[in-house]
Amino acid sequence: MSAIKIEVIHDIVCSWCPIGYANLQRALRKLAITADIYFLPYELNPDMGAMGEEIDAHLERRYQWNELTRQRYRNHLLTAAKLAGVCIDFTKRSHYYNSNKAHYLLHWCESHSKQQAMNELLIDAYFKHGLDISNTQVLLDLAESLDLDRPQAEQALSSNEIQQQLLIKKQRVQQFELSSVPAFIFNEHSLVSGSNSADYFEQTILDLTTNNTI
Repeated sequence: MSAIKIEVIHDIVCSWCPIGYANLQRALRKLAITADIYFLPYELNPDMGAMGEEIDAHLERRYQWNELTRQRYRNHLLTAAKLAGVCIDFTKRSHYYNSNKAHYLLHWCESHSKQQAMNELLIDAYFKHGLDISNTQVLLDLAESLDLDRPQAEQALSSNEIQQQLLIKKQRVQQFELSSVPAFIFNEHSLVSGSNSADYFEQTILDLTTNNTI
């Protein structure tokens, strides 16, 4: 099969986004498909303060979940993560953080052909190590680990040009009227929502290919 374009609509702090992304990658490998992957921002908590918010407190405040409901949700999440090969360590990942700067950095990495590599670093930093991905120094350390220029990366985090480019991406996302993420756009038009299994993604890609919509 030939290469396809996939736009991943996600947030850095979205628990289900790395699961869906991992399952998509597994399906692509099984089908031996080369994909050009790009990332579109969807901020779940755009008004999150500088200190972030403790996860349990956030879920209780936002959804009125009690301790039992939160624990059931966490168990379900961790089961899905394990099946996808994604590490989520709640002994370290204690907070939700504002993801705005991280989206700036991820967009900037696209022009350096390191967007996927940065996405994987951000997933590892936040979900495995619990790092504050709203912290400038944390983000710059990640950029430097990919041999990217630290001063240039710092400028990117407050770039008016990148702000405008991200606004265009957000407007594209709004066209699909999503209520949650992750979601995946195949070849500009075919939308698949949810952190589906690798088998689901595989069958979806095959169906789209058969129907000549991908």
